[in-house]
Order: sequence, then structure tokens, then C-alpha cells
Amino acid sequence: MMPRARDSSLSGQPHPVAVYPALDAAIGTGEAPLRRLVRREPLIVRPDATLRDSLFALNQAGLQAGVVAESSEAPLGIVTLHDMIEAITLKQAQLTDPTFAYMTAAPATLPIDASVHRARVTMTRGRLDHLVLLETDGRLYNLLLPGDLPGFREGGAAELVETINLVDNVDSMARAAHAVRERGLELFSNGMGVESLCQWMSGLNDLISIRVIELVADEFDLPPVSWCWMLFGSEGRVERVFAGDQDNGLIFLPDNESDTQQIRSELLPFAQAVNRALDQCGFMSCPGNIMAGNPEWCLSAAEWRARFGSWMTTPEPEALLNATIFFDFRPLYGQDELVDSLHRWLLPQPEQNPRFLHAMTEQALGCTPALGWFGNFSYDGGRRYPHTIDLKSYGSRPFVDAARIWGLRHGVWTTNTVERLRTVGPLMKRQPSDTAASVEAFDVVQRLRLQRQLSGGDYDEINRVNPSHLTAPQRTMLKEAFHQAKLLQLRLRQEFLP
Repeated sequence: MMPRARDSSLSGQPHPVAVYPALDAAIGTGEAPLRRLVRREPLIVRPDATLRDSLFALNQAGLQAGVVAESSEAPLGIVTLHDMIEAITLKQAQLTDPTFAYMTAAPATLPIDASVHRARVTMTRGRLDHLVLLETDGRLYNLLLPGDLPGFREGGAAELVETINLVDNVDSMARAAHAVRERGLELFSNGMGVESLCQWMSGLNDLISIRVIELVADEFDLPPVSWCWMLFGSEGRVERVFAGDQDNGLIFLPDNESDTQQIRSELLPFAQAVNRALDQCGFMSCPGNIMAGNPEWCLSAAEWRARFGSWMTTPEPEALLNATIFFDFRPLYGQDELVDSLHRWLLPQPEQNPRFLHAMTEQALGCTPALGWFGNFSYDGGRRYPHTIDLKSYGSRPFVDAARIWGLRHGVWTTNTVERLRTVGPLMKRQPSDTAASVEAFDVVQRLRLQRQLSGGDYDEINRVNPSHLTAPQRTMLKEAFHQAKLLQLRLRQEFLP
């Protein structure tokens, strides 16, 4: 329920091992929607209210900031105690002056269903103290403060963030990115949970990518249109840590659809340069060329809607196999509203296209967990990788696919696998213990994947594990994780393939 507004008229030095308190399982560590976090009521200050009245209202409410607006329909700005005191003491403002003269106009905003992760990145990058949360129709929902967010500043992140912000060339950014991965390795080795580590690493990787885009953009004369850099796949799900390739695209909004091809031709050299720079920073170029520098994935808003629409209305198996990662998209840099608008358009579509969900389910069930009939592991490595299991395809993918299908079926905003499972659980009338078992099983597979990735190997090898190289408890947990994946697939079959 929406809160009702109250109207007032890289350093090389070692870091200490951090303690990472567990967060409420219902909230998670980063992909929960922001609407779950803010419990207090926002304070609305009328723009013509005097500074005296606004100071009194904030003091009475025990708040540091309020939203300047005529009503909750259209927020105009933010006013803080700090701003008003500074105006009075240093700028000779009078207590009878109107509040709007000292507000921060056009404040940064996010939709209420945006993730905690996105808010953290936005506030960190902009050094913001407040974010205005908006309903889908643009009405005020609440005011978000840094203290409302589970942070990713543990484990030396603050110093790394500062380094990233100060970098002014791609070579230096490549060194900063290496330092982030090295610190992430330390945290993982010291016992940081997989979900927390994904959020920690993804937050810093997002900041690196944003800064790379800014550096490259300075070298190009970009067309005067709104555009946004999008992330797909594991990046879009906030689940990539040490290994993985780029999955990204561009969305833009031409003034006239007839200008689409010309604008694309002007954006592509910039996008290709960004892809090369990200590769230089350790974010490997996508072998399948699912990158913004590919004209197939540098599309206008109308073209993206048409592309998603074609996947849903005519779900050809091969096309759908290649398209699944695109349904895990989120904005990274630019006009986020372009991606948010695409997301809002997409949410009701899957339920209206049951054939699409049926086809996705058939495809998901074709990738069964690596557990045989008698509870023994089944291997897929062939002669090249004998007695090994691909933990990406036959371990984590069953969880990712099931969570995606249910998320699309129920119109869930988040793209993160764990948060999708948590959100759809009550909608599917799953027992909380069953959802918790699924989340824990996914965590087991992801932790083993990370451990394997850190051992090195080629692209096809880094997600493979030989169960005989695991400890007895690890083998037991992995079998149970595969069993939980089989239960998810059984529920999928019952629901979509009766």
C-alpha cells in the first residue's frame, strides 16, 4: 500500500575482513523493488510556503528533507534542512522567503518498482542524498534516503568507487576494473555470500561501464536524440561476477521514425567503440555479437517493441532460444525512461500470449538438471571433458529459466533470478519453505560455479565441474540442488504443459 503523504502547506593496502549481516529473506540484498523499503510517510512542502514554515514542518516530523509540490501528483523539487540553514546563514535568505527559491529542482527520480541495486548505483554515481520515487503514472510515492538502502560500500568499495569516478582514460579504467575483480576474489574467499557478492560486484561493474560510456561518448558527436544503454542476460539479472561476456544493446527515440536508420548509423560507431573499451576492461566481447555495436541490437523504441512482439506472437524455437536473455533487460546509462517504458509495455504481453509461455516452457524443460534416475550425476562433457557437468547449462539455467517464465507470467518487474523466485512464490501459492529451498539450491550451484571460474580454463571449461573433485558434503548439496531444480521443472510442466 502506498504511504500517504503528510502535507505541511585502489589502494594496495589490505582491508579488514568485513562482516556481512544477513538481510531479511523477503527483501534480499539488491534486486528487491524499492517500494518495499520506505516505511515512513513523505513530507510535502508547498512551494509558496515560507522557509520558517518549512523548517518547522521538517523539525516537527523529525525529517531531514521534504518534497516540494502542490500535491502528491507532481513533485517539483526537494528541500532539505541543510539547504535552508545554509541559505539563511550564508546567503542572507529571510525566513519569509518562499521555499521554492531554495529547493533542488528537477530531482533525480526512479520508478517504485526499480531495484535497490539500481538506486544504489544511481545515488553513488551522482553523489545523491535523495531520490524521488514515482508511481508508474508519475505521481509521488516517496522520498528515498541513503539510509534506506542496503549498501555495497562494505569491503573497501568506497575507495574503489572514488577511483572509478576519477579515471579519465580507458587504460586506467582497465586497471581499476582489475582491482575490483581482485577485491571481489578476496571477499568471496573470506566467505561473502553469492547473492551479496553479485550485488557488490555488479554495482562496481555498472559504475565502471557507465564511466567507460561517458569517456567514449566524449569522443563522438552523437545525434541529438534520447538513448539508453541496456544490459541483458546475466548482466541484466545482476548475476555476473568473475566470468562472462558482454550482453548489451541500445534503445533510442527518433523524432520521426523515418530518421531511424540515419540515427542508427550515427550511434553504431560510438557503440562499437564502447564495446571495444569494455572488452579492454575485462568485459569480454560477446561471441554471439549480442552487443550494442551490432545493428541488430541498436534499435529504436518502436523497433524493440516490434522485436519483442514478434518473439511472443510467433515463438519459433530457434529464435526463442536466442531471445531468452533479452527478457532479462535493464537500463544502465542514458535516458532510463526509454527502457522503463519498454518494460511497462512488455509486462502484460506474456499473459496475453500463452503460446509464447508454452514455447518457453518446452525449451526450458529440454535442459534437465544433471541428475539421473537413481540419484547419480549425469555427465555432459563427452570425450573432451569426461565426467564433468556444465553447471551453467545443467545447474543454474533450470532455476533461471523457471524464474523468468514465472516472472513473465505474473508481470514481475525484476529480472534477478532470486528476486523473481521470491516475488512469484506467494502469487503461485508456494510454501515459503519451498521458495527458500529453491533460493538456497541456486546459491549452492552459483557458489560452485564461482569457485570453478576462479580455477581458470577456456571459455567452455570455466563452468564445468567434476563431482569427484568435490568434497562429500559438496556432492550431497549439489545433488539436492539438482533435485530442487527438478521440482521447479515439474511445477513448470504441470502449469504450462498440462
